[in-house]
Amino acid sequence: MPEDGRWVTVRAFLIEHLDRMTTARIDELFDEGAIVDMDGPLDVDAPYAPGDAVWFHRDLPVETTVPFDIPVVYRDDTLLVIDKPHFLPTIPRGGHILQTALVRLRLELELPELVPAHRLDRVTAGLALFVIDPAHRGAYQTLFQDRKVRKEYEAVASHSPELEFPREVESRIIKDKYDFAAREVAGEPNAHTRIELVDERNGLGRYRLHPTTGRTHQLRLHMNSLGIPILGDDLYPVPTGRSVDDFTAPLQLLASVIEFDDPLSGASRRFTTRRSLESWA
Repeated sequence: MPEDGRWVTVRAFLIEHLDRMTTARIDELFDEGAIVDMDGPLDVDAPYAPGDAVWFHRDLPVETTVPFDIPVVYRDDTLLVIDKPHFLPTIPRGGHILQTALVRLRLELELPELVPAHRLDRVTAGLALFVIDPAHRGAYQTLFQDRKVRKEYEAVASHSPELEFPREVESRIIKDKYDFAAREVAGEPNAHTRIELVDERNGLGRYRLHPTTGRTHQLRLHMNSLGIPILGDDLYPVPTGRSVDDFTAPLQLLASVIEFDDPLSGASRRFTTRRSLESWA
């Protein structure tokens, strides 16, 4: 709660700040003893305490079921590798809580301590790696942070005869916290992708993308910067405003290969998607 707070009670502060929660619901939480500070549950008339903190569990949002299964590619006592479907977020964020790969896998596979080693965008399909024993999470996350994981993606986009492939694309990408879209700006590059044209037919190209960095929306931005945005992209070059419950025409981007040396065993690991992109099927 802000140091310069002008509210008389904690309740008044919450009513003004929790615009997604009704006053009646806030009062219910007080009645249930569900709003607490360091000393325990607060009364409904508890005085506002500048600089202090209060806690409560927010109500889960109403979520549309993402109607796709989550195939398991590999599982042992340490690792779980899945073939994530399009439209399913990897981890809880914003209005997506129960309908995320992490929560669904914890429930469906009875793995309450499952944690992600990295993240795929909601609209991107393909391989995602989770750690079953959270004690080993750091070792696998460090692989991604240190760029020791070789990642390969497939994409379908327009074919432009004027563009020569393979080619290297690099730029500086930034993303503001409250903006859905990332953007390329002038400055020292922080994102690099190698792009290959695998095949072309009927004005479309099938591309293989090798990112050596992992900036937000990097592959989508780099393809768009070449004038060949990935099919089904609802952000680049311009946002379309697609509803989150529209599961048609998915982004034609697929995380197809993950390869690394296991930080625990030293063994070489290579996982390959079983999915294909519908625009090239």
